[in-house]
Amino acid sequence: MNVDSERLRMDLINYFEGAYFVGGIGYAILDADKARYAREEELIRLAEFIGIDLNNYINYKKSR
Repeated sequence: MNVDSERLRMDLINYFEGAYFVGGIGYAILDADKARYAREEELIRLAEFIGIDLNNYINYKKSR
């Protein structure tokens, strides 16, 4: 799957940091750190786990 991994990474980090700061969910800060350093495959698994629609991150640009 050809996803915009940097955009997905930033959205996951924002999601988990928001859960930590707003919701007081302590482990979410660890997930934010995990997303910060994850490879693309791990980012996709994290996104699927929390229910993010990966269709919003598909990169349709043709590689040259």
